[in-house]
Amino acid sequence: MFKHILLPSDGSELSNAAIREGIRFAKSVGAKVTGLCVMPQQHPFFYETEIPVSALQEAAKRYKELADSYLAVIAAAAKEAGVACDGVYEVHDCPHEAIIRVAEQKGCDLIMMASHGRRGVKALLIGSETQKVLTHSKVPVLVYR
Repeated sequence: MFKHILLPSDGSELSNAAIREGIRFAKSVGAKVTGLCVMPQQHPFFYETEIPVSALQEAAKRYKELADSYLAVIAAAAKEAGVACDGVYEVHDCPHEAIIRVAEQKGCDLIMMASHGRRGVKALLIGSETQKVLTHSKVPVLVYR
């Protein structure tokens, strides 16, 4: 059935629940998992005001530390379950594009991710990353709710 499952994380409680279920599912079918955390790219200009390089570097460092903590949750849960796991940290302004690209690059045959909670007008105007992955991915997507 499935041999390699991508588990994206944004560190939210719902995302962590999806990861736990994804690892449980991976164990049941004998699959390995790849954890993924996507953080936004740092841009040197914002509203025509230059951001100091030191501030960009500090923000990038904080994002990397945060991503490492999210990936550590995935790695620990996989280790406890006896599931093979690797982690990927990506910097990209469009998380859904990074999720799809990593799934394809790593040869994942399933993406399992949480349904995220934008509701009402915000959901209509912006749309969730999960919805964007569902819309654009050629790799099957299992949404945990």
